[in-house]
Amino acid sequence: MVRPSPESPNFLWILRSFFAKSYNKLRFLWLIKILHLLCDLRSHTWLTRVEAAISMFLNTLTPKFYVALTGTSSLISGLILIFEWWYFRKYGTSFIEQVSVSHLRPLLGGADSNRQSVSALFSLSLCLCLCLPPAECKVWRNPLNLFRGAEYNRYTWVTGREPLTYYDMNLSAQDHQTFFTCDSDHLRPADAIMQKAWRERNPQARISAAHEALELEDSVSDYKGSTEELCCATAYILLAEEEATTIMEAERLFKQALKAGESCYRRSQQLQHHGTQYEAQHRRDTNVLVYIKRRLAMCSRKLGRTREAVKMMRDLMKEFPLLSMFNIHENLLESLLELQNYADVQAVLAKYDDISLPKSATICYTAALLKARAVSDKFSPEAASRRGLSTAEMNAVEAIHRAVEFNPHVPKYLLEMKSLILPPEHILKRGDSEAIAYAFFHLQHWKRVEGALNLLHCTWEGTFRMIPYPLEKGHLFYPYPICTETADRELLPMFHEVSVYPKKELPFFILFTAGLCSFTAMLALLTHQFPELMGVFAKAFLSTLFAPLNFIMEKVESILPSSLWHQLTRI
Repeated sequence: MVRPSPESPNFLWILRSFFAKSYNKLRFLWLIKILHLLCDLRSHTWLTRVEAAISMFLNTLTPKFYVALTGTSSLISGLILIFEWWYFRKYGTSFIEQVSVSHLRPLLGGADSNRQSVSALFSLSLCLCLCLPPAECKVWRNPLNLFRGAEYNRYTWVTGREPLTYYDMNLSAQDHQTFFTCDSDHLRPADAIMQKAWRERNPQARISAAHEALELEDSVSDYKGSTEELCCATAYILLAEEEATTIMEAERLFKQALKAGESCYRRSQQLQHHGTQYEAQHRRDTNVLVYIKRRLAMCSRKLGRTREAVKMMRDLMKEFPLLSMFNIHENLLESLLELQNYADVQAVLAKYDDISLPKSATICYTAALLKARAVSDKFSPEAASRRGLSTAEMNAVEAIHRAVEFNPHVPKYLLEMKSLILPPEHILKRGDSEAIAYAFFHLQHWKRVEGALNLLHCTWEGTFRMIPYPLEKGHLFYPYPICTETADRELLPMFHEVSVYPKKELPFFILFTAGLCSFTAMLALLTHQFPELMGVFAKAFLSTLFAPLNFIMEKVESILPSSLWHQLTRI
């Protein structure tokens, strides 16, 4: 079979049929336009015209134009940099990067957007499984919070520093109003006084209101001559929390509150089905009773009666199993560790270290401590590097990695690389506030286990090599929230240096905009000082910019035969 030569008429027909079969009509037309453009470039007519126009345009420009151009570019890039920095400080991400990822990438690639939607759906389902919001920093009440009068105020008297922030105390005031008040408090004068007392900002005003409520209850009881217990339990709670200067005094007041709280609880329990008003009263009385018993158990723990505290906590958990919002099991774990009853600690962990329940630093690090306890006394980094890790050592290291990933701030406090402060009344899970609250009470338990801190010291930093980049993605847990730094700064006092993880690295677009702003500002300054010289540099830059295009066209002309160019121009 004889091949048609490029000069023969049949070659054009074969070329046309080939393009018609391979491409649709639109792509074929675009190909024809590109071929015409290449043919014009080959003859240098278009390129010559462009060069002539650019040369004439540059020759007519004055130095003032270059000054205005570079100054305007520097101003625009500076405004973009300021906006990017403000957006990053407020939301923790780059505006340009967020727009490109959220809006431009789905338009450019459908498969990637589908994968991202599947990944986002998986992350959302995982967060729902863990009973946690996907992108929200929820603040929790500290299960081991101290007593204001007997502990926080004593710290203020000694050091002159306020251990609690206004934000933290305001959250506590909201909790007290939720737990200790109800809509029917106006029916009893003492409850109405206490409802106002929980809203007071001044501590002395709250204490005075509590005394007033107790005096009013006593006067009513004497007037009616009744033997029925009418004392206001919440007034005793407030005095035990804020007026008592010792734990023994606080315990005495809580015992009086318990007597009043049990009486109110029995009375409201009988009337709870008589209407919504009585249901609200019973719910309030239940919260008051649980709070009193829990604080009495904590008083026993602080006074050294740990076994008594454990019994009170176990009884409370059996009596009110649904009130998990108080996290009484964390108090129980700390007390059992003090008794070195590790079997019971493991039993409590088996019940609460479940995927359907929210995690905490107490649960994760206590599980790591129990596994480290089995191998820490004989662990040696040199021996482990020679022979490798055994199965038990590997389990302990994995448990430490899991705990460190959940809250990476804890190891520095346990290893005493960072000084401790009094824990706040509220904590942010996975934040610095939770790390302080955990280490404040559990450091002694880690020191008691021989070699546990040494094992932690040798292995905790290896966690960060396992977490994928960027660090917010996480490995075993849901993505690390970006709002932890803001919440921790609100919860922790000003004199404490807040630990931040992950470190917020400046996005690429902020660095790029900063470099662009600096470069254009320098160009504006040089153009203002040396306008003629900068004009010469600008012309040389544009000539250099078009040099590769000339080189490419010369190479294309030398490779393709002239007959093919001629046939392509005829299509």
